[in-house]
Amino acid sequence: QVQLVESGGGLVQAGGSLRLSCAAAGGTFSRYTMVWFRQAPGKEREFVAAISRSGDVTSYSDSVKGRFTNYRDYAKNTMYLQMNSLKPEDTAVYFCAANRRVGAPSSEASDYEYWGQGTQVTVSA
Repeated sequence: QVQLVESGGGLVQAGGSLRLSCAAAGGTFSRYTMVWFRQAPGKEREFVAAISRSGDVTSYSDSVKGRFTNYRDYAKNTMYLQMNSLKPEDTAVYFCAANRRVGAPSSEASDYEYWGQGTQVTVSA
């Protein structure tokens, strides 16, 4: 199994930026598809962004496309989510997740078996 730890969350004003990190320990990092989900109170877990095992394919939800950038650093076994132009509706707990499936990353939370504990992002108006 792989252990995932998120960091980088915090409180920012609308229009600001944050960079989230997801550090992975265990297994071979390059064999894991990595993905970000978020969950606001009373809402279902929502897909945010994903990156393929080789790092050459990324995908984003329509709500964050053009504002967020997902990338990974194999030397540090870490995936990053650079979040710019933050909006109050981005407020949520952000989770990273992983699986060892091949192919294009899935946007379904049920397809991921390894999860971090989450980091809180709060965007004030």
